[in-house]
Amino acid sequence: MARDLRVPMPDGVELVADLYRPRGAGPMPAVLIRTPYGKRQAVMRLYAGVLARRGFQVVIQNVRGILGSGGEFHAFHTEKEDGLATLKWLRDQPWCDGKVAMVGASYLGFTEWAIAPYADPPLAAMGLGITASEFVSSFYPGGALALHNTLVWSSLMGTQDEKGSPLQKPLHDRRVRQAMRHLPVGEADTAAIGRPESFLREVTAHAEPGDTFWQETDHSAAVPGTATPTTMVTGWWDLFLRGQLRDFTALQEAGRQVRITIGPWGHDTKALRAMVADQVSWLNAHLHGDKAQLRRAPVRLHLQKADRWLDFDEWPPPETKPTPLYFARNLVWDGPPDNDPVTFTYDPIDPTPTVGGPLLSPGKGGQRDNTRIEQRGDVAVLTSAPLDLDLDVIGPVSATIHVRTSTGHGDLFIRLCDVDRDGTSRNVTDGILRIRDEGVVRAEIEMHPTAYRFLRGHRLRVMLAGGAFPRFARNHGTGEPAGRAVASRRTRFEILRDVNHPSAIHLPVWRG
Repeated sequence: MARDLRVPMPDGVELVADLYRPRGAGPMPAVLIRTPYGKRQAVMRLYAGVLARRGFQVVIQNVRGILGSGGEFHAFHTEKEDGLATLKWLRDQPWCDGKVAMVGASYLGFTEWAIAPYADPPLAAMGLGITASEFVSSFYPGGALALHNTLVWSSLMGTQDEKGSPLQKPLHDRRVRQAMRHLPVGEADTAAIGRPESFLREVTAHAEPGDTFWQETDHSAAVPGTATPTTMVTGWWDLFLRGQLRDFTALQEAGRQVRITIGPWGHDTKALRAMVADQVSWLNAHLHGDKAQLRRAPVRLHLQKADRWLDFDEWPPPETKPTPLYFARNLVWDGPPDNDPVTFTYDPIDPTPTVGGPLLSPGKGGQRDNTRIEQRGDVAVLTSAPLDLDLDVIGPVSATIHVRTSTGHGDLFIRLCDVDRDGTSRNVTDGILRIRDEGVVRAEIEMHPTAYRFLRGHRLRVMLAGGAFPRFARNHGTGEPAGRAVASRRTRFEILRDVNHPSAIHLPVWRG
C-alpha cells in the first residue's frame, strides 16, 4: 500500500490518494474510487481491502478540499474537471496498464457520472450504488425543498473534520433534528452545527424555478452516450431511486450494457452490502474476464411483502398496466365521482408531520405506521374497499389531482399506504408538488417507484396534505423564496373529484 500519493490538478492544486496493490504485481488495471468522506474512513479501508484481496488494484482519492486534498470543497461542482485530470494521471502511471474502472455509492457514484460520459477512451467498467447522474431533483423533488436530507448531509460535511467522542453523536443528531424547525431554513446550519455550511446555503439559496446554479452538475443528458459497461444497485427506499432508474432506462434504450438490482432497503448498510457483492462480480467480468456473473436478467428486483425476487428484461416491466384508482367518496377503481371537494387547511406554524420514506437518517426512513398522522385535522384520507385478491404493483407511480389553494401557494403531498386487517396504515410510496398558481391546477405528481404486494383483505389508502415536515421544508403560503421565508399564511386546499375533474392515483398493476 502507498499512502498520500499527490495527484496534480490543472490549476496547481494537489489531491491525495492511497494505492492498494497486490504484492509483486506488474502493470495492471486500476479501480478508482473518489470520496468526500475521507479515504481512511473504516468503510473505505474495508472496501479497498475486499477488492485488493480479490486481485484488484485500487486507488482511493479524497476529492478537492477534503482531509489533505488541496483547494476548497464545492459540492458537486468540481468533480468533472478533477475527475478527468485524475483519470489522465492514473493512466500515465507505470503501475497502471491504462485500463481504469470506477465503483462507489452515493456521492462517490456521482463522481463516476462526472467522469464516465466524457472519458476518452471510456472507462473499462462502472459500478454505481444508490446514486444518480444528477442530484438536483433530489434537492427539490416536485419543486419542494428536501429539508431533512439536505440538513443531515450538510451537517455531516460541516463537522467531519472534527474529532469528538462517540458519546457526542446523539447530542449532534438531536441538534440537527431541532434545527429543522429553525427559520429561515437558509440559516438552519448555524442552529445545527454552530456555523454556516456552504452546501446548505447553496441549496436553500437556489431553490427557485429557473435557477441555473446547479446546471453544470447535471450529467443526465450525457448518460445515453456513455459506452462504459455499467452495473447498478439501488433500493425501494433510497432517495436517489427515481434518478437512478432514469439513468438505467436511458442506458438501456441507447443499447448499452447495463444491469440493475433493486432491493428492499434504503440509503443504508444493507444496500452497501448488496452493492459490494454486485460490483465485485462486475469487476471480475470486465477486468479479470470471468463472464459467468453476466448471465442474469438486466433487471432484478424484490417484490415487497411477497418475499420474492423477480427478473425482467427492462424497466418498467412490460407486463404492467397503468390503472387509475379514483378519488370519489372513497378510493374506487370505477364508479360515480363526488361533486363535493375534499378540503383541508395547512398551517405552517404547525406543519403536517411525516414519518418514514426515503431518508438519509439510519433507522428513521422506510415503511412506518402512519395511523397517528392520518388522524390529524390537516389531512384528508381516502380508503378503498378490502381487496378480494393480492394486488401486485411494480413500476412508476403517479397521481393526477385537480386542486385549488386559497393563497395560490402550497405544497400538495400525496402518500399511498397499505392498511392491514388490523387497521394499521403503513406508507408504500409518496410524492409532492409545489403549487404556484391561483385557480384550479391540474397537478401531475411523480411518486416514488415501487414493487409491492397489497395482500388480500388489505385496503389501499391515500393521504393528502399540504406538507410533510421536516422531510420537506414548510411552505409558508406567501411565495417568498424558501431559504428566506419567515412570515406565513394558512392555506386551504380543495381537491376536486367531480366528473370534469377526475383526480386519481395511477398504479402500475402487474399481472405476473
